[in-house]
Amino acid sequence: MSGEVLEHTAVPARSARGTAKAVFTGIGVTAPNGLGTRAWWDATLRGEHGIGPVSRFDASGYPATLAGEVPGFDATEHIPSRLLTQTDHATRLALVAAQEALDDSGLDTGALPDYAAGVVTASSAGGFEFGQRELEALWSKGGQYVSAYQSFAWFYAVNSGQIAIRHKLRGPSGVLVSEGAGGLDAVAQARRQLRRGSSVIVTGGVDGTVCPWGWTAHLSGRRLSTSGDPARAFVPFDAGARGHVVGEGGAILVLEDAICAQERGARVYGQLSGYASTFDPRPGTGGEPGLRRAILLALAEAGVEPGAVDVVLADAAGVPGLDRAEADAITAVFGPGGVPVTAPKTMTGRLGAGGASLDLAAALLAIRDSVLPPTVHVDRLADGIDLDLVTGAPRERREVRTALVLARGVGGFNAAAVVEAP
Repeated sequence: MSGEVLEHTAVPARSARGTAKAVFTGIGVTAPNGLGTRAWWDATLRGEHGIGPVSRFDASGYPATLAGEVPGFDATEHIPSRLLTQTDHATRLALVAAQEALDDSGLDTGALPDYAAGVVTASSAGGFEFGQRELEALWSKGGQYVSAYQSFAWFYAVNSGQIAIRHKLRGPSGVLVSEGAGGLDAVAQARRQLRRGSSVIVTGGVDGTVCPWGWTAHLSGRRLSTSGDPARAFVPFDAGARGHVVGEGGAILVLEDAICAQERGARVYGQLSGYASTFDPRPGTGGEPGLRRAILLALAEAGVEPGAVDVVLADAAGVPGLDRAEADAITAVFGPGGVPVTAPKTMTGRLGAGGASLDLAAALLAIRDSVLPPTVHVDRLADGIDLDLVTGAPRERREVRTALVLARGVGGFNAAAVVEAP
């Protein structure tokens, strides 16, 4: 289902604007180094990671034993009991992030016109843990023991659906499935809906696959780090890079038409001013990967010259060949060491579709606070990688006006987004 868009479109309450500006007015985060935006951002600036031994299941018999798990998350404290029986762990995380994002935005969704607000999220797995449990019941006990909620709780679109139902968001809704690129692709689709006349779209991505079924899928991709050292297991661009660590969580964002945001006096974090997606050529054909072209297209749409970019938030695969390809793309556009680059996901692991939306949140807060979050645990850049990587501690700047966020998904997906100060 990679790249699939499932969408329901209702007649919007406002006339289409075509070139409407899209601004971010709310942020909600569930991440391995912090539950909630403030906790996560404070930990990120302190360089505190959330990677450790898997606790959600016994991973001792697997080659990879580390994960990034959201700390202190008790679903019963956040989710109504009626939803607990019908939701996967990842959906519960998404619901919590969506609630925080909407609260942060100050929106009164009940006061919005019908069909003015919708939901577009990204997912790379759906409700894996829920699906595994029900399949185990089917195999070991029989079909009569399978929950009726299995019909949708495992599905890629379930986060969009549950968020829309809980907050009565009846406008355009859908899901993007492009693995790690999904967090940017969903936000771009949300912007398209604003240009078609919607006022508000809740968007972003949250994933969670820390379960045996998910682990088997990840191991089959042969990109997982088998290191048992949390401080060295995921070190993208480093000479010792050996793969990535899986994490859970992500970010949900409120993307709003700039006119609507201005009319209600909303606080604005930043503007989505450029976006592009490309695909890599078929393996073995010798063509150039598509990331450099995505960067150039996103900058062109934003009307931003490379020299005006204050920071690049890297995809940071942690796999030597993929790291080299990304570094080459960045260097080709900005020159050797030509722009500060950071990968705060070294503190969380790779979060599937949630990773890019969390990087968007980091970019928006970097703009707000004029600080670049660090890349932790990276000691020595691999030979041939000439990046100005922000390591060790945050890098304070007089001003951060423009950030470029990069994301790639398994299967050849590339995405780039430019966010600018309001």
